[in-house]
Amino acid sequence: MAAHGGLLRISTRGDGETVDLTEGVQSVVRASEVRTGVAVVFAVGSTVAVTTMEHEPGGIEDLRAALERLLPADERLRHNVVNADTNGHAHLRAAFIGPSESIPIVDGRLGLGTWQQVVLLDFDDRPRQRTVSVTILS
Repeated sequence: MAAHGGLLRISTRGDGETVDLTEGVQSVVRASEVRTGVAVVFAVGSTVAVTTMEHEPGGIEDLRAALERLLPADERLRHNVVNADTNGHAHLRAAFIGPSESIPIVDGRLGLGTWQQVVLLDFDDRPRQRTVSVTILS
């Protein structure tokens, strides 16, 4: 098995910002010249997540609203009390969604559906510099 890799560096505003990573991940796939394999996309950090979805304003708004109902930002969380912090909800949301996705590579392209993109979700409560590791396995 051969492995190829790349890093994507993204500046975010935090607060649930959703960033489309699809083209960046596809550029790592192209550079690898792998025709059939798997792309593993991993967000580095405990308040950031990676998933797939339709990256459009309505879907993004709906996801934010659903996460706010499930894991409210204003809830009194033990993390915030123990660490004199304000981002406990960001840690929970990131753990809930997860830090990575594995995406098939078919004919040298990400095997995504028509309306499916790879997205980074930054849940921290402040702007951040994020790193996403992309590993191509063939």
